[in-house]
Amino acid sequence: MRVAVITVSDSVVRGKRQDTSGAVVVGWARSKKYEVVSTTACADDTVEIARALIRASDAEDAELVLTTGGTGLAERDVTPEATRAVIEREAEGIAERIRVLALPTFSRAALGRGVAGVRGRTLIVNLPGSPSGVRDGLDALDPIVQHACDVLRGRVTEHPAIVAPAGGPR
Repeated sequence: MRVAVITVSDSVVRGKRQDTSGAVVVGWARSKKYEVVSTTACADDTVEIARALIRASDAEDAELVLTTGGTGLAERDVTPEATRAVIEREAEGIAERIRVLALPTFSRAALGRGVAGVRGRTLIVNLPGSPSGVRDGLDALDPIVQHACDVLRGRVTEHPAIVAPAGGPR
């Protein structure tokens, strides 16, 4: 899978902070043997974020674009708005899964506004800005993201029934 990583952070762009969250995403992608096609840092600016998302989806042909940062309640947290501006269809269940699975151990996950959606044949997912929030989000994505990208790319066209143990996840 081809993965693009976009870190949204004024302080990373200004060189005042290391990009630890983006590094977690890159490490996860490489551990899965995915190809990291780009890593980008951009300011908390709707236009700049939208341009980075379009570039990763269209020009770089990433199958999966993961953003980190800009999903909270602060005035400059505009990643969800920029993402909605460029996606064609929202994938609400993915964003809900990320929040719901983090809630038992981190109650402030409920404050996250990250979204997920589709642009062309690319899945775009907003992750929180902290390394621990990114890890939680990646844990939530792990069992579903390959299938989602396979469906978007037409590699999977049928969905056979999955037999799960009673009460277990499917």
